[in-house]
Amino acid sequence: MPYFVYTTTNPAKAVLYIGVINNLAHRLAQHYDNRGKAETFAGRYFCHHLLYVEQFADIANAIAWEKELKGWSRAKKEALIATGNPEWEFLVE
Repeated sequence: MPYFVYTTTNPAKAVLYIGVINNLAHRLAQHYDNRGKAETFAGRYFCHHLLYVEQFADIANAIAWEKELKGWSRAKKEALIATGNPEWEFLVE
């Protein structure tokens, strides 16, 4: 089963959310459904637009990468996103 480390953002591209999941489509739908709900970070900041995704075969590697990314500066995260999505286009509508 593949696992995904992904980055979403809000419509203004001002906030980044990084997560790990095995069913990316379902998780993105959850983020969309939770938009505006204060009880979740992604919901509170409307982070439901996919910017970046990486696939892993092993959950331990995916979790380790997610934790590493969360520790990075905003500038370093932006540079990583730009490697695969230089225009910061929303990958899924």
